[in-house]
Amino acid sequence: MRSVVFIAASMFLLAVLGPLLAPHDPTAINIPERLSPLNDDYWLGTDALGRDILSRLLYGARWSLGLAFAISLIGLWVGTLIGLVAALGGKLADWALMRTTDSFLAFPDLVAAVVIAGLLGAGTWSLILALSVTGWVRYARVARGIGLSLQTRGCVIQARLAGLPPGSIARWHYLPWLVPSLTVVWTSMFARAILGISALGFLGFGVQPPMPEWGTMLLDARIHLRSTPLQMVWPGLAVVVSVLAINLAGDALRDAIADDGNQGTRPHREKSRFSLPMPSPRHIRRSR
Repeated sequence: MRSVVFIAASMFLLAVLGPLLAPHDPTAINIPERLSPLNDDYWLGTDALGRDILSRLLYGARWSLGLAFAISLIGLWVGTLIGLVAALGGKLADWALMRTTDSFLAFPDLVAAVVIAGLLGAGTWSLILALSVTGWVRYARVARGIGLSLQTRGCVIQARLAGLPPGSIARWHYLPWLVPSLTVVWTSMFARAILGISALGFLGFGVQPPMPEWGTMLLDARIHLRSTPLQMVWPGLAVVVSVLAINLAGDALRDAIADDGNQGTRPHREKSRFSLPMPSPRHIRRSR
């Protein structure tokens, strides 16, 4: 687990410090050095316009990982809100929101994102909107399922008897139980967002040139696949390593949460801030 966390943390560190570590300007065109192999000046070679591939990879991490992080957070917030409203809003709200969720689940995420991006046009904001619209569904299903299972718990019933509004009930009695499961879902959706950004960039709907992004780098390098295949290897390897590290970190987090639950530490969270004292049998007899 430590090695996986180290790899994932290293990817984020490269995304943050990439511009400081890049040896060259990622957008500077140098035609005499085009398609250069690995050398002392260009550690990973250059592309068809003579741009340093290593610098473009470091700058591209900021776009690929940064946009994926933002998209996954948007999906987390929207999906959790919809799931809680479905669980707490009654049968009509639950039916309407879940039928909407099912309609989004009927289409593959990437296909729906390509359609939305194609309608809106290529660009960064179109990319964010296309992947955000299709990225909230799984959060909503998980939040709604856990929310329905918590409705019969004593702390929730006591909070309702105390007259607490639904927003406060969701904050104090639902969110503590939702956070572990939604965190695991978030790691999976974060990895899917990286793949979605790279796929849309490869199709021409993502971050537009000259800004470097891993999917766009794959698109630029496909023409020279036979002559200089390493141009496609480096950004493809960056995508694979990032997705694999985040997925493995999510699996390790899920196992840690499962072990924590088996040891009996999670039920302690059920203690309510609005618990009502239960009458003793002696008081019941006297009242009779």
